[in-house]
Amino acid sequence: MPPFPEPTAPADGRAEVFLRYLDYFREGVLAKVSGMAEDEQRRSGLPSGWTPLELLKHLRFVELRWIEWGFQGRDVGQPWGDWRDERWYVAPQEGLAELAAALRAQGAHTRAVVEGSDLATRGAPGPRWDGADPASLERVLFHLVQEYARHLGQLDIVAELAGGPVGE
Repeated sequence: MPPFPEPTAPADGRAEVFLRYLDYFREGVLAKVSGMAEDEQRRSGLPSGWTPLELLKHLRFVELRWIEWGFQGRDVGQPWGDWRDERWYVAPQEGLAELAAALRAQGAHTRAVVEGSDLATRGAPGPRWDGADPASLERVLFHLVQEYARHLGQLDIVAELAGGPVGE
C-alpha cells in the first residue's frame, strides 16, 4: 500500500497530490476487502444492503464515469454497469481478483489522463454532465477523492463488524 500522502511530503504539483490520495484510498479499499473472509466480501451487515465487493465494483465505475465518460467524453458502453435493480450489483461469477484488477486498471487510466492533462481543462461535452457545463479535471479529481474517502470510511466500519482488518 502506498504511504499516506502527508501534507508535508513534497509534490510536483496539485495533480500529483490528487493522484497520491487516489492511489492511497484505492489501495486502502483493496486491502480492506482483501483482508475480509470471502463470504464476508459478499455479505452485507448494513440496512442499505451493499456488500464490500459491490463497493469495490462501484468505485471502479465511479472512476470510469467521471474520467472516461465525463472528462474524456468517451462512449464506455454501460457507464452504470455497477447498478442493477436500483442498487449496486456484483454477479455471482465476479470475484475479488477480477474486480481488484479492474479497479487498478481504471486507476492506471486515471493516472495517465491526469499526467497528460492540465487540471484547468474542462471535460468534453456529453451525457455525463446531464446538461450542465463540463467540470474541470481538478473538480472531477476533488470529487473522486471525496468519493473514495467517504466509501473507505464506510468500509472501515463494515470490515471491523465482519472481523476483518481494523485501522488504516
